[in-house]
Order: sequence, then C-alpha cells, then structure tokens
Amino acid sequence: MRIAVGSDHAGYDLKELIAEHLRKAGHDVDDLGTHDGVESVDYPLYGAAVGRAVAEDRAEFGFCCCGTGIGIAIAANKIPGIRAAVVHDVTTATLARQHNHANVVCIGGRTTGTCTALDSVDAFLAASPLPGRHDRRVAELADLDVEGATP
Repeated sequence: MRIAVGSDHAGYDLKELIAEHLRKAGHDVDDLGTHDGVESVDYPLYGAAVGRAVAEDRAEFGFCCCGTGIGIAIAANKIPGIRAAVVHDVTTATLARQHNHANVVCIGGRTTGTCTALDSVDAFLAASPLPGRHDRRVAELADLDVEGATP
C-alpha cells in the first residue's frame, strides 16, 4: 500500500517513527516532509501536501503529525475529498475509518505516546469503512467539498 506522511517540526520525530513502522510492515511510504525536526516550519504546507497526495490518488492513505494533530488536520481537510481525523488511541483510529471513512490520520507528537500512536496506525489500517447507516453522513461530508454547499 502507498502511504503519504508529513509533519511540521513538532511532529517530526513521531512522523519518522510512523514512516519506519509502515516501511517495516511492507508499505511504500512517500515522506512529504518536513525533513528536519529543528527548523520551525508551517504545518499547513505539510497537511495540504499529504491531503493532495491522497486526493490525487498518489497515496491510498495519509498520516500527519504536528504538535497536537489539530492544525495539520484542519489543513488536510481543506483539500476536497479528504476526511482527516485527529486520533488519540486505537478506538478513535478505528472509528475514524469505520464510521467517518477517514483517509488521513493526524496525531499529536506532543500529546500522544509512541506506542499508542503506532497501535493507532495499525488499528486504522486494519479497519474498514462500515456500510449502511454511515453512508448517508459520509455522502453529506462529500457534498461539503463543493463550494457553497450546505449540509
């Protein structure tokens, strides 16, 4: 599976761990940066880059990291077709995929422990979107990608 990863400086160390974890699991990882955890950089650039990679089918999923996961998720969600979810644990990672059909996961490098983050990555990848009652809601989310749409 091809997976895009990206982070700002605050999420750099966690992004590196996630990327290595994904490679060890046999995935093809496209690291979109940042490539340095020292220099301060702007998370919107990297969230949008991961979002575009997924939206343009250059990657099946994306994983993003910043200090909290929130800012980079907001950036990724600006890209039409992206459903980026901030996850904190295995439960939120699983439900993001099952209920919201998320295609990008965002994790806080300053708020989430390494083991929890890696377990969350695995849980997300193991989960599948649940059909049925969530389809209508996911379709409503997709409708919001059209400028001026109302739910």
